[in-house]
Amino acid sequence: MSNPQQLRFSKEHEWLSAVEDGVATVGITEFAASSLGDVVFAQLPAVGDTVTAGESCGELESTKSVSDLFAPVTGEVVEANQDVVDDPSLVNSAPFEGGWLFKVKITDEPGDLMSADEYTAFTAG
Repeated sequence: MSNPQQLRFSKEHEWLSAVEDGVATVGITEFAASSLGDVVFAQLPAVGDTVTAGESCGELESTKSVSDLFAPVTGEVVEANQDVVDDPSLVNSAPFEGGWLFKVKITDEPGDLMSADEYTAFTAG
């Protein structure tokens, strides 16, 4: 499992893209997707919702369990991935590409986001 070097990662297994014009893309990692199993339902935050770093902002349901989706940053949701709502299996098949979950205009970012190498070490141990 390789984690894209340009992303940053939370301890709750979300990834965050580089910020462009104050907006970053959020998804869950390949590690989280494989741990969940086959994702069959996604409840994502709605456009206009405010999400808070470290707090639940949605759910992913798999054939194994229901897991909270946590916001890696604080901000306003500017887009939700309707493709994932329509086809939740994208979270498993393309967690870093088509399986992204939402885009957020960041107002605050915690200092504990990890680099790809730090996240790989975190999940190894």
